[in-house]
Amino acid sequence: MYTLAVKRDFIAQHFLIGGDWGAENEWHSHHYVLEVQLTGERLNKHGYLVDIVDVEARIDELVARYRDKTLNDLPEFAGLNPSIEHFSRIVCTQLAERIPTELLTAIQVKIWENEIAWTAYRLSLAD
Repeated sequence: MYTLAVKRDFIAQHFLIGGDWGAENEWHSHHYVLEVQLTGERLNKHGYLVDIVDVEARIDELVARYRDKTLNDLPEFAGLNPSIEHFSRIVCTQLAERIPTELLTAIQVKIWENEIAWTAYRLSLAD
């Protein structure tokens, strides 16, 4: 099994809704670290699981969408508490729509909210 991983970091803002989480209910910033892992069993004729340059470009597009934005204001978070759990799922499904997945069996997105807290969402692509 092969895994290719790419990381990016960015700052975005949010505030939690639907519960009493103290300071987390107030608008604040996080220095997020996005880690994408692409997994597959076979390589293409060039010895690649996927073209890393293309993957980096697609990730950079996604990061640009969220960088310096308030997650609560974005349509993909409408009606959702903008938790890192929802954030990791949203980014994972958006990435799956942007990259070629024919050789991939899974995509996992891990988002670090700080040095000690992260969540991951794994999308299985196997038939």
